[in-house]
Amino acid sequence: MALLTALILTEDEIFRTHAAGVLRSGSTPMTIGDGALSGGTLQPDVVVVDGRHGQPEALAAIERARVAAPGASIFMVASDTSPDLILQAMRAGANEFFAWPPADASFHEGVARAAARRSSAAARRTATTVAFLGAKGGAGTTTIAVNSAVGIARLSRRPTVVVDLKAGLGEVTLFLGVRSRYSLLDALDNLHRLDTEFLKELVVKHKSGLEILAGSDHCDRPGGADSGGIEQVLRLLGQQYDHIVIDAGTQLNPCSSAALYTADTIYLVPNPDVPSVRNAQRLLDRIDQLGACGERVRILLNRASEPYPIPPDQIESALGRPIDHMFKSDYRTVSAALNSGVPLALTGNTELAGQFESFTRRMLDLSVEPAAPGRRSALGLQKLASIW
Repeated sequence: MALLTALILTEDEIFRTHAAGVLRSGSTPMTIGDGALSGGTLQPDVVVVDGRHGQPEALAAIERARVAAPGASIFMVASDTSPDLILQAMRAGANEFFAWPPADASFHEGVARAAARRSSAAARRTATTVAFLGAKGGAGTTTIAVNSAVGIARLSRRPTVVVDLKAGLGEVTLFLGVRSRYSLLDALDNLHRLDTEFLKELVVKHKSGLEILAGSDHCDRPGGADSGGIEQVLRLLGQQYDHIVIDAGTQLNPCSSAALYTADTIYLVPNPDVPSVRNAQRLLDRIDQLGACGERVRILLNRASEPYPIPPDQIESALGRPIDHMFKSDYRTVSAALNSGVPLALTGNTELAGQFESFTRRMLDLSVEPAAPGRRSALGLQKLASIW
């Protein structure tokens, strides 16, 4: 049986000793953590809140515990067992409510439910998260993120969500032809009550099966203060979905950095032009400085059709890493798909649809040979090297 960790939030040593004794007397192995709940490395399975005195303070403690330890089961213990207080505690984020002094059998049943919740979460395969970061605005990052997400949902037939992190200018729902009543901000502004059921209310479903957590319509949010909340939202999404696709925009800010830290693979999207390649170089350097696991970065060259403004070989030399995949330039097809709100993967038998099919199958490690990315130029490296 799994060993659980409990944290007891009280200033009363008698309460602490009694609660610890009850926790340890059950059939579930239990260790009692020391110190305050900080949201750092300590992630308890059970948080016991002393609500006998100062109910507003106890409810605030529950809210803080829910934010700092989203996966924990929170027990409130109070002398007052009125229905109104129980409802307030549940709204604040408590999972269990006990009268003081708690009956041993009832407390042990609550611990058993906490152990079952932890076992259920641990048994679920960890979600695969991919983040798309553009080298500059207009590089086609959202187009690639959206079509990849649709392909993943369609081919894997597993729960898949796409998250739009861009502040104010997010276009994921627009590209998919759907409208959402809620956005990422609704999650960030309600971290105290955020759980899997609440998140289900915030997403909107596309006909392909893909679910969408829409972008903000506020130009200044999500901002730097939201980065911790974004990490929490992504962790919770990982409990509900097998695949998470993130449109991280084109800026390395605290919010996009939080997404990169959680991503299994980071796709950097430049075009074959000097501004894109220059920005891609700088973004790669910055990702390395952040410690966001630069080895997880893959290069997706978008709008790559001959004659190349800059040959792929020169781009690889400038970036110091290979191009993982190339998408050809087809403005008419992409524009028609965007204007109709129908993703390329669902528009029929076009060359771009085939490229996304191939790319998505590679992402999912399905048995299919990738489409040929196009002939590489044999031009030398001197031209690009002279630009920097």
